[in-house]
Amino acid sequence: MLILKILPVIAYLGIIAINLMIALGIQTSPRMKWMLPAIAGVALLVFTLVTLAQEGLVQFWLNHATTFSGNQVWFDLVIAVTICFYLIAPRARAVGMPLLPWAIAVVTTACIALLPMLARLIWLEQRRETIESE
Repeated sequence: MLILKILPVIAYLGIIAINLMIALGIQTSPRMKWMLPAIAGVALLVFTLVTLAQEGLVQFWLNHATTFSGNQVWFDLVIAVTICFYLIAPRARAVGMPLLPWAIAVVTTACIALLPMLARLIWLEQRRETIESE
């Protein structure tokens, strides 16, 4: 199916653009800083729900547990999500986010929960800055 070949390329191009913006220090509006991970989280959730409806929950496990390349992708996902959670946890604590519910959500859904967590964190940080500057 052509869409299965196109979507990874589109996602990769998006990641390249975002990482370049971050690396080059290109600023976006404050609203866009939290909206981007929120929108990405919604898009990933919708895509996941479509995938679940199409292929079922078992297929997620089969993709990661039947080949070495599937294992490698699983290890990469688990390590990357753990690194992200580790890095944003101190900032989340600083704005009063309860980490245990987010940890459970991230462990069970990976980036489906990590993206909204990041969006919430950025939103709370911006809100705190606004309140402090008044």
